[in-house]
Amino acid sequence: MRAIVLKKNGNANQLKYTELPLPQLKEGEVLVQAKAIGINPIDLKTKNRKGIYSILQNENPLILGWELSGVVTQSRSEKFVEGDEVFGLINFPGHGKTYAEYVACPTAHLVKKPSNRSHFEAAATSLAGLTAYQSLVHLGGLKSGQKILIHAASGGVGHFAVQIAKHLGAYVAGTSSEKNREFLLGLGADKHLDYKTDALEKDHKDYDVVLDTIGGNTIDRSIPLIKKEGVLISIPSGKNNAVTEKATKNGIKGLKFTVKSDENDMKVIADYLQQGILKPHISKIVEFDAMEEAHTQIASGHTVGKVIVRL
Repeated sequence: MRAIVLKKNGNANQLKYTELPLPQLKEGEVLVQAKAIGINPIDLKTKNRKGIYSILQNENPLILGWELSGVVTQSRSEKFVEGDEVFGLINFPGHGKTYAEYVACPTAHLVKKPSNRSHFEAAATSLAGLTAYQSLVHLGGLKSGQKILIHAASGGVGHFAVQIAKHLGAYVAGTSSEKNREFLLGLGADKHLDYKTDALEKDHKDYDVVLDTIGGNTIDRSIPLIKKEGVLISIPSGKNNAVTEKATKNGIKGLKFTVKSDENDMKVIADYLQQGILKPHISKIVEFDAMEEAHTQIASGHTVGKVIVRL
């Protein structure tokens, strides 16, 4: 099978195409022929020996990627049979190995793909959709009637967070550039804030939850906007080390978050997709041979929604 391995850290040109034998299945795993895989900022961080790279540094060959949608071709589980269309977040955090034509997947990390959704839509939702859901529901405890501010709300995690928060009955404000204002409001957001201006500093200081997908200075800009006893959830590893300390000094909770593969949560995501509660926005679909193009797009920091690779 064809796969993309990371030879050494650096630019996208360190991603090398190679031929590898089909993965050998363990009990409780299935072999999935990938039809679509999602590309995420964590892929780039790992490529540059940041993010979760320390977990993977002894892997050889090192194959990036964690989210996919595809078709089961072999099974060592009663849960799925050959021909089942499935999607999921594979072994996160760990070695997902989805930059390949075939992937050995624990069945606990997969669910059946809704028949009314494409492989592209399913792959787009695995990591980013699960991140949004777990952070808002499990960590933030977001409830109907509460107010939430979502940073980078037109991005991969952000645009799913807007939709999930609205489904939960929250009032949703989101930041983006002015050019993405209508996109953000079209997702259901109640309010748009241009992060390039001082609109954030002038906003009301009454948010129950803030979801930070950027880190750094965004943490400092967010803290004054949160109610006492409110919650600031920060996702970007390496850019949110001080969030707990800073938040505590201001009488709020500051929480770091990392998504984890979870079957039960994936079932919720699949149901949301089936019902149309979640509608992935795919800004670009590239071929497997053009992985460098996909990484370059993500590295721009201005991707609306998701970038997907077709196999």
